[in-house]
Amino acid sequence: MRVCVIGTGYVGLVTGVCLSHIGHQVICVDNNEEKVQLMKSGQSPIYEPGLSDLMKSSMASGNLEFTSDLGVGVNHGDILFIAVGTPALPTGESDTRYVEAVARGIGEHLNDGYKVIVNKSTVPIGSGDWVRMIVLDGICERQAERQKVPVGAGAPMAMTPEVKASFDVVSNPEFLREGSAVYDTFNPDRIVLGSNNDKAIAMMKELYTPIVERQFAEDSDAPQVPVCVTDLSSAEMVKYASNAFLATKISFINEVANICDRVGADVTQVAAGIGLDSRIGSKFLQAGIGWGGSCFPKDVSALVHTADDYGYEAELLKATINVNDRQRVLTIEKLQKVLKILKGKTIGLLGLTFKPDTDDMRDAPSLIMIEQLNRLGARVKAYDPIVSQSGVSQGLSGVIVETDPERLADGCDALVLVTDWAKFRDLDYGKMAKLMNAPVMIDGRNFLDQKGLEAQGFQYVGMGR
Repeated sequence: MRVCVIGTGYVGLVTGVCLSHIGHQVICVDNNEEKVQLMKSGQSPIYEPGLSDLMKSSMASGNLEFTSDLGVGVNHGDILFIAVGTPALPTGESDTRYVEAVARGIGEHLNDGYKVIVNKSTVPIGSGDWVRMIVLDGICERQAERQKVPVGAGAPMAMTPEVKASFDVVSNPEFLREGSAVYDTFNPDRIVLGSNNDKAIAMMKELYTPIVERQFAEDSDAPQVPVCVTDLSSAEMVKYASNAFLATKISFINEVANICDRVGADVTQVAAGIGLDSRIGSKFLQAGIGWGGSCFPKDVSALVHTADDYGYEAELLKATINVNDRQRVLTIEKLQKVLKILKGKTIGLLGLTFKPDTDDMRDAPSLIMIEQLNRLGARVKAYDPIVSQSGVSQGLSGVIVETDPERLADGCDALVLVTDWAKFRDLDYGKMAKLMNAPVMIDGRNFLDQKGLEAQGFQYVGMGR
């Protein structure tokens, strides 16, 4: 099928590359010409395991192209994905101006023929009808401009044919985890399609058939991927409710961890025990320094804001946010308990990104730690496997970004495990301990081997342990 994906961030680029890999003809559109040229040269603008290789192979096969010309993409695609950012505003609501601009632009370029316009961006509930309205506005504006055109000097105005565009809007929320987005695309738990139009749903089912049938899955013999068909608003709510539930589950186990700290229980054992309950499950029960990134903070806040708009106070979701905000500064309190005064001390952060296997620093807990440690007069150093090598660190302030773990440890009074990168399990902690002023480890993810670190001379402090 012929597909256009507008926006090449995490969601857009992964969607476009993966759809081209399974055999569709895809054009990805972005208004950043420098970024488009980078992608045309075969380089991915984001770090995502497996994405770069798929991107190059799809380009080589002719299934994947990049352009900054929206009209080219709209004319190419029978299915048009809107995958631009919807960042959170200070009020908590989503900033939909980029979605609006794209929807209007689509309307201005639509010609005769049927199109399915897909909201892939996480948009406020009710945005499906809103996007339809904006697209129609774009069509009307284009028609008004074309209504009369001059046919020559002194000649009368000539009427142009009316634009007869036909389209439907589908909500198709994404459930991709940064660091495993390619895997998640080919091995989804479900595909959600929101629309009241049978033709649009049929086209989307055809688009996803290779994925539904597990043709590119890790386990090709697994049952077919469930396709959940809903109305537009319900599909939009599925996305927000899913992320809000997962964020709440993390805040819950962090609340339990804080109680464990006070009563002498070990939250890792508690989580193992409650996770065996089939009604609860073990996923997202890892206590630590809280959630961050581009999805959970934005989506939970947006759902709270939507509830406020409609006269309902979402007390549980507000508590979820409050617990997470508090959790981020608990590592500072633990450092103060061990080191007392932090002024003049050097603290090393193991990891900067909000989660492993990504270079994403959006709403990362490390940023709050850096800010608080600087306020308290500490010197802050950090090492991250991606950030330290990628140049992303140029945008950070108040932190010295080191190029290897030993340089990080040198002269530190304590280390804080911030991001649970797999390679952090296997560092030479014995050597690092000897380079430190005081071998203290605050394990902000309960990720490291406590007994092993203590055998290397570290004073180990976990979360809820």
